[in-house]
Amino acid sequence: MSARHARGFTLIEVLLATILLAAGLALAFATLRAATATAQRGEAIAQRNEHMRAVELFLRRRIGNARPIAFGMNTDTGMPRRFEGDRDHMRFVADLPDYLGRGGPYLHELTIVDGPDGPRLEVAFTMVLGATTVADNPPRKPEVLADHLHDATFRYRAMTEDNRLSDWVETWNNGDNLPVQVEITLRDADGRTWPPMIVALPLAGGYQGAAL
Repeated sequence: MSARHARGFTLIEVLLATILLAAGLALAFATLRAATATAQRGEAIAQRNEHMRAVELFLRRRIGNARPIAFGMNTDTGMPRRFEGDRDHMRFVADLPDYLGRGGPYLHELTIVDGPDGPRLEVAFTMVLGATTVADNPPRKPEVLADHLHDATFRYRAMTEDNRLSDWVETWNNGDNLPVQVEITLRDADGRTWPPMIVALPLAGGYQGAAL
């Protein structure tokens, strides 16, 4: 065997092979990290969308089942209070499923509150008996429906005298009647707006133009 064939690899060849191997491994790891990040983003988006659908379904069912049951009296007007609402607070009575409580009519209180990570949407339930609320003992804590929000608003609609939908208002002034529609707008901290939620209240009744 000649000396040319027996000398083995030179230092430059070894270094070149090492560099190529390192480059290949770096590319492989970068591809793996990118794929992992993409999968994680996709999973986060899927979880977010699933949470949004669950919250939307809950709100639609609870608000859509609102009943014209009084939960107190307005001391100024002497009229029963059946619905109260402004841009960040809403109160109404609906039957609560057994899995959420004891069943029967409960006051539902939806509130936008300031949390440690921005505004959040909470719901609280209180039993209603004989047009009065009966607090649980021990008191039942509000439950968080959505957090890490940028902002959230409630709006309301009535029917006019000529049987048309009124403009949206941010304060419902006629607590003796239910609004015909309720709109809920939620926007995440990153600026993404949730799909629009407009909920019809079938038990709202007829003309409610006095609510405007």
